Amino acid sequence: MFSQTSTNNLWSKNQTQTSGNANKDVEVVSPPSDSVSSLAFSPPSNNAIFLVATSWDSNVRCWQINSDGSSLPKAQQSHAGPVLDSSWQHDGTKIYTGSCDKTCKMWDLQSNQFVTIGQHDAPIKTVNWINTPKYSCVLTGGWDKTLKFWDTRSPQPMLVLQLPERCYCADVVYPMAMVGTAERNLICYNLEGTPTEYKKMESPLKYQSRCISIFVDKKEAPTGFCVGSIEGRVAVQYIQASNSKDNFTFKCHRENKTAGGLDIHPVNAIARHPIHGTIATCGSDGRFSLWDTVSRTKLKGSEAMDQPVTTCCFDPRGNLFAYATGYDWSRGHEFANPQNSSKIFLRYVAEEAKPRKKR
Repeated sequence: MFSQTSTNNLWSKNQTQTSGNANKDVEVVSPPSDSVSSLAFSPPSNNAIFLVATSWDSNVRCWQINSDGSSLPKAQQSHAGPVLDSSWQHDGTKIYTGSCDKTCKMWDLQSNQFVTIGQHDAPIKTVNWINTPKYSCVLTGGWDKTLKFWDTRSPQPMLVLQLPERCYCADVVYPMAMVGTAERNLICYNLEGTPTEYKKMESPLKYQSRCISIFVDKKEAPTGFCVGSIEGRVAVQYIQASNSKDNFTFKCHRENKTAGGLDIHPVNAIARHPIHGTIATCGSDGRFSLWDTVSRTKLKGSEAMDQPVTTCCFDPRGNLFAYATGYDWSRGHEFANPQNSSKIFLRYVAEEAKPRKKR
């Protein structure tokens, strides 16, 4: 279905920019009709660059992203309920999705088939493709308090692990998986051989976990994670910290009120830059920020947009940053405005996501 036409993977800095975005970023055409729950770029094995979005309108959409920043809608599929997450297979041939309809589906991009490969007893919140030297599978986390590992050829899970609470966020960088649940539980799993629980801890943040992202060392081995909460704060934690001072937290996505006081917003997503290891956070304050967690400095803060930034991601080459704006219900139904449509934007970040050189 998708041609593998080669594109220039270096975005032109002179691309046409939208006037409706305070950061002068490029808008993706034909966005979802409801809030975007996740964004994911295709893996580097694809010659062309594709972007997938899942949405509360129950659809999964895919665009081809051209070298000039323009986007071309390629296809879409539908669940029977809001779609909360997606994950690409490592070779770029398939996409896996999890939905409030309690199913995990596989989208085969060659045949355009969309089939159910897994089921939970409650909505599926997280989906992660796992590719290891010995096995490949799909990991799903649900609000039924289970993690399930699926061989796409079998209707029964390879393995089911019980969680202490509902799954709220998850990330995988082999051989490590991190899962955040309700009641501030954080669980680290070792995926070598049969997946097993390696370490369980309480979040260092005092409020509900919202997002999580694993970071790696110079040898690309996973060594820790960043977790964001609903209270405008991110914790940087090493699984085995050589010094307790290596672990720290920082405040973000907060703004001073004109009448005094402080508005504190949820951190909706954390994305790790694949080349530099810097991170991006996005929040309900309608902003995204770039951070260097090694030097503990803020690299960039965006201009505020008219809606919350619901999710974000980097492309595997580290040139592009995608983020979505839309209502996230963090302020209740009284602030929901049907006139405000959801949007997806692209930004060239090859330079501004680099750590600053030491003086």
